[in-house]
Amino acid sequence: MIHFENVSKRFPGGHYGVSNITLNIESGALAFITGHSGAGKSTLLRLIALLERPTRGQLLIDGRNIGRLPEKEIPAHRRKIGLIFQDHRLLNDRSVFDNVALPLHVRGFPVREVGKRVRASLDKVGLLKKEKVLPITLSGGEQQRVGIARAIVSRPPILLADEPTGNLDSELSREIMDLFLAFNQLGITTLIASHDLDLIKKLDRPVINLQQGELT
Repeated sequence: MIHFENVSKRFPGGHYGVSNITLNIESGALAFITGHSGAGKSTLLRLIALLERPTRGQLLIDGRNIGRLPEKEIPAHRRKIGLIFQDHRLLNDRSVFDNVALPLHVRGFPVREVGKRVRASLDKVGLLKKEKVLPITLSGGEQQRVGIARAIVSRPPILLADEPTGNLDSELSREIMDLFLAFNQLGITTLIASHDLDLIKKLDRPVINLQQGELT
């Protein structure tokens, strides 16, 4: 489903985020991306989401080279991807419901469909009873769950998570990872950048290890 062929990303000043990456991720897989700070984990995810374009090589998703995708087609590509960040990126002046609903409103979903999808997503992450509260009143773990609900509300085939448990304790981290495992069982291709090596070992899933932008 996702195929990197000698992909490099060079930033202004000559620094490479990733260099000569060749990698194949099958549809429906769940894999972790590990490595030191600055190893290229976030860059790899950003390339898949076309938040960055490859400098060299080919990046194919479902057989299409997205590195050459016209600008006007990028929004449609991103709608196929759920993005989860370490810092949640929630709107604190809007309710939990409105935060999760935002991607659906952007895409013009009917109001009735928005309600169904948002409540289904909140139910999956155990926050259905919190739909009317503001995110700032929630714990860190609950805020991360809201971010996950927002990422899955449009039912994307690909889920990308960048250090989703970086600010959580070990118990909450395991709960969040269990959510990703559940989504993956539904057939969602899931990539998680994480430095939590102990938790990754317990989950026994494929690991993509980066060092200074290269696969090791």
